[in-house]
Amino acid sequence: MSEEFETNTDKILAEAMRQSERIEADIAVNPKKYRVLTGDRPTGRLHIGHYFGSLKNRVRLSKMGVPTMILIADYQVLTDHDAYDKISQNTKQLVIDYLAAGIEPGENVFIYPHSHIPEANQLMIPFLTLVTNPELSRNPTVKDEIEKSTIPLNAGMYTYPVHQAVDILFCKGNVVPVGKDQLPHLEMARVIARRFNHKFCKNSEPVFPEPHALLSKTPMIMGLDGNAKMSKSLGNTIMLSATEDETAKLIKKAKTDQDRHITYDPKNRPEVANLLRIISLCTGEEPTAIAERLGDGGGGALKSTLTEALNEELRPLRTKRAELEQQPELIRNVLLEGVEKARAIAKNTLDEVRHVMNMEI
Repeated sequence: MSEEFETNTDKILAEAMRQSERIEADIAVNPKKYRVLTGDRPTGRLHIGHYFGSLKNRVRLSKMGVPTMILIADYQVLTDHDAYDKISQNTKQLVIDYLAAGIEPGENVFIYPHSHIPEANQLMIPFLTLVTNPELSRNPTVKDEIEKSTIPLNAGMYTYPVHQAVDILFCKGNVVPVGKDQLPHLEMARVIARRFNHKFCKNSEPVFPEPHALLSKTPMIMGLDGNAKMSKSLGNTIMLSATEDETAKLIKKAKTDQDRHITYDPKNRPEVANLLRIISLCTGEEPTAIAERLGDGGGGALKSTLTEALNEELRPLRTKRAELEQQPELIRNVLLEGVEKARAIAKNTLDEVRHVMNMEI
């Protein structure tokens, strides 16, 4: 294994946390110094896990004035999904979710699908020459797919981490909001940037910055069925597009436990703690205080409180979302404008890459 990948995992996490705190403090003072790269795969509409885990943070950063590139990773859907017939529809639904949550596309905020940025995708070939097959095989996502798949892994999935590096580096993104489990992906992008600069930029300024993580402080939201993570594929979510009545019915079925006295005990009562955390994310009240207030109200009072808090939190978003559903041309224009701006950035980067690689004509 290469030297870059031999670093102790705990050490990487500790340094990432320190760096994330430094960046967070500096962003408040120098927002234009950073370019955020973030996004989603268009596999369906977004749910409350996305909303609390990433969407609200994107809105916050963009409103602080941080240049923000929001990628819709449509090519990556092809690596492990057969629902290619819904990619266009899902892409537009993502844009609706983004705008309804408060993202405002403009001079420094772009939304675009990476399949429409050919200049960026041309970076795949030089980037692939900078990593080895064993390194790709050891990437946690690729390794997990290899172990659980019943059919041979396609090359698109195998090179998934390199394509993610393309997405981050083509626009010279230097900050990527991620959870701790996504640090290995970001480390691959950092290694590729480092190797490219070392190999091709001996007599010039480095082309690519080494991107840093902006670690999420929002706790992971478990699925309503008590599974480890809220997921569309498991059907344990509350979609942002759900109605208030649908939300109430879903919460009513959420898993809790038999103890009527509500306490915040993540270790011993994870399902109850999860619902308390979601209330806390909506209201700003500490989960322990919510639990004390509910007392012996049991699961019924807990679910009722959550239903009211979540519907109140999402009401403006849902109103805006319903309006945007009736404006397909606006959604299309957001994407077209984002593609135009992202392609301009990608062309400049590709020109730099060709120059240092001696491929100009």
